[in-house]
Amino acid sequence: MLRFSANLGFLWIDLPLAERIRRAKAAGFDAVEFHFPYDVPAEEVRAALEQTGLPAVGLNTPRGERPGDMGLAALPGREEEARTAIDRALAYAQAISAGYVHVTAGAPGEERRDAARRAYVDSLAYAAERAAAAGITIVIEPLNRFDAPGYFLRTSDQAAALIGALGQDNVRLMFDCYHAQISEGDLTRRIETLLPLVHHIQIAAVPSRREPDEGEVAYDRLLNAIDAMGYGGFIGAEYRPRGTVEEGLGWMRGE
Repeated sequence: MLRFSANLGFLWIDLPLAERIRRAKAAGFDAVEFHFPYDVPAEEVRAALEQTGLPAVGLNTPRGERPGDMGLAALPGREEEARTAIDRALAYAQAISAGYVHVTAGAPGEERRDAARRAYVDSLAYAAERAAAAGITIVIEPLNRFDAPGYFLRTSDQAAALIGALGQDNVRLMFDCYHAQISEGDLTRRIETLLPLVHHIQIAAVPSRREPDEGEVAYDRLLNAIDAMGYGGFIGAEYRPRGTVEEGLGWMRGE
């Protein structure tokens, strides 16, 4: 049976983070996940998680402080900033018992892709070593070229090659169906092939990024197929709601 995680970077964004956690519980979600929760003290988030009994699935490393930053790990010359961001994310994840940290790559520029790959591999190796002691999984996520122009990690094949090159058991794939459909398509067979590497799956309608009950992906069938594959993780609801979150949850209730 599939379990659903509310991505609180997109859902109930007009509310304080602790209240978003409580709303996720009331709405019937099984877990929560975060983008960049760092402005809220971890103790406050942990208290809300304990109150609701919801686990924290994971969070992203900070994007960076410069205009246009989408992550730091694949940016040559900013390795120390990347390590500081990783350390900050791991500390926050430990404080709230989050399961994964998504190490955001960033947009290094086409002319620096070779150097960017070396920087990214080094950053991921650094993250994996420090995460292992805490029982935290490091995930990487390909992003499509329209939402994240210039982003280093673009395809699932590229991500799988990096994971293989690293050879670390706690470095795995975050498979975002929205990004993958835009960049690659063939979602069912792609997920089936990559499933041994997949730690987390996220969903949203394509191309609108609204609730997964519209657009070109038949999520009712895709989710059934993922369940049949034996996927044991959470499905992250990472979409921008059309109206109130509660009004749009028919997809999760099977309506």
